[in-house]
Formats: sequence, C-alpha cells, structure tokens
Amino acid sequence: MRIARFQDTKGQVHYGIDRGNPELEVLEGDLYAGLRPTGRIAVQAQRLAPLVPANIFCIGLNYRAHAAETGAKLPESPVVFMKPSSALADPDSEIRLPACCTRGPEVDYEAELAVVIGKAARNVEPGRALEHVLGYCCANDVSARRWQKHGGGGQWVRGKSFDTFCPLGPVLVTPAEIPDPQALRVRAWLNGEAMQDGNTADMIFGVADLISFLSQDTTLLPGTLILTGTPAGVGFARTPPVFLAPGDEIVVEIEGIGRLSNQVAQG
Repeated sequence: MRIARFQDTKGQVHYGIDRGNPELEVLEGDLYAGLRPTGRIAVQAQRLAPLVPANIFCIGLNYRAHAAETGAKLPESPVVFMKPSSALADPDSEIRLPACCTRGPEVDYEAELAVVIGKAARNVEPGRALEHVLGYCCANDVSARRWQKHGGGGQWVRGKSFDTFCPLGPVLVTPAEIPDPQALRVRAWLNGEAMQDGNTADMIFGVADLISFLSQDTTLLPGTLILTGTPAGVGFARTPPVFLAPGDEIVVEIEGIGRLSNQVAQG
C-alpha cells in the first residue's frame, strides 16, 4: 500500500491511499495499529510528511562509493547521529537556508532511503529486524557542512538539525511492495541536473543490520525514523563544490517509492 498523509480542501488531515492524483481514498484507524479503507474520496490540498517521527536516527558514511568520494575509511560500525523532529519538512515545502550560515554557501543535499519502525524493537536479531518495519519513504538529509564539520565541537548533530533539514515523503510504502530494501535505485536532481545515482545494494550496513544495531538495549518506538545514508554525488565532494541556493529545486527519487521535491529559500 502507498499511504499518504494529506490536508484536504477543508483543512482536515487524513491518511489516504495514493493513486497518483489529487483524489485519495481516505483511510481510518491508527497508522501503527492498522489503517482501513473507507471508500470515501477526499481531494488533496497539501501533501504532508507521512508521519511525525517519534525519533530520527541517521546513519553517516553508509555507502561505499560515498565514503570513497570523501576520502574516508569504511566504518567498522554504523556512524550514528540524530535530528530533532523540528527538522521535519513536508513534500513540496521549502528548505530554508539558515541565517546563521554566514560564511558563504554550505548547505548540501543527501538523497536517502528512510525506514519507519511500526512495532517496538529492542535487541532484535538481523534475521527478524524487517518484521518491525512499517514502511519506507524518501528523505533528504540536508546538511550545513561548515556547521557539521567545524561548528559542532566534533559532533554532526548541529549541522544536520536546522529547521526544514529533514524533508520526508511523498508516501509511506509498505514492505509488501518493497520486499528487498537492498535493491533500490536512489537518485537526486538539482534544478533538473542529475547529481546522485546509486543503489541501496552499495550500503555498508543494510537495513536489517541497522535496525538490529540501533535496537541493542535501545527501544526503537513505533514511529522511529531511520535515515540510512546517502550514495555518492553530494555537493561538497564535487569539484567545484555545489551548494543549495535560494530558488533551487532539489528532488529525491527512490525506486518503488516516488519523488520528493522541495524548493530552497533563504531562511
């Protein structure tokens, strides 16, 4: 199922079945306990992020080609950081460049597969980890590189956590439609120009291993969002570097999920 969260023309928020047009069949029930079709149709006025996450875990340097383009050694265990839920941004909304980025352009894009936990996971073995997945989304791990590298005392969280730095959507696709999360093409376009073109097969740590690792003595609550890393082609690794500017459009596309588009504006 392709589950969308949207606001209708009367301002009411619903979950619905996405069929590629503004008319969605409304779903009732709970996202985690179960949603049921109602047969009722509502017209979308605004697409929203598929959920408001309980927590947002992110993984750095998780594609071999991306590690190579940055000159970094392959990590021996997952590189973990977090974003606040206030970083969440809806599809087709603005990514706002922070006013505190005062030393020139530094804000970058990162196309990523996002995993949503559907039932609590703690000390889960890799072989059972995918049983805890509610679905998959497109995400953009927007990153202020100077803040990431030099403004956070060695931690990445600050440079990854500004408002609007976690676009998510356009739908939540259930595992029945994505039986193998390690076989998905991941791409990004900046103003129509291809910037990233990778495949989740290039991940150093696959989705099941990440869930197992993160759940070690840590409960992954329903609604936990895991951003699984980005393929090669990010802006700061290019010659010359490419950073986001007001008026840009950045699009993330993942095979079997769809396209997540956002415009860039000055904060």
